[in-house]
Amino acid sequence: MLLFFGTAVVAGSGRDTPRTWQAGRMLTRVACAGAIVFDAAGRLLVIERGRPPGQGLWSVPGGRCQAGESPEAACVREVVEETGLQVRVLQRAGRVEREASDAVVYDIDDFVCAVIDGTLAAGDDAMDARWVSQAELDALPLVPLLRDTLQEWNCLPRC
Repeated sequence: MLLFFGTAVVAGSGRDTPRTWQAGRMLTRVACAGAIVFDAAGRLLVIERGRPPGQGLWSVPGGRCQAGESPEAACVREVVEETGLQVRVLQRAGRVEREASDAVVYDIDDFVCAVIDGTLAAGDDAMDARWVSQAELDALPLVPLLRDTLQEWNCLPRC
């Protein structure tokens, strides 16, 4: 958990970027959204990240919210871009904060989603996309804390 000693908003790139002080340094906060999606067999949808942070590691689909975009809308957009699947948000799973090495904190709202259309295919910044069982998830190199967070939210694959 981060401790906030002050906040500032810095204009840049056409949108306001919130910044916070922590332990005497300025952190840039980036709003993000992620999707927790299961198929009919209970397998979890994961993507292999093609860009930092976490390049080459596996995670749930997701990414940055665009200016004026809600986390739910960003979640739906990111799933289409990264996997070719259209989803609808069912419920909020939880929220995490992940600090990157470059004084950036990603504020990630994660949502449980259902597939409504599309064909699975890696796209955008995903190098691969697939459905995985719990055993397959455990064998993949995952982004830090993904498995623990999914377990805490009762969102691990069901098979």
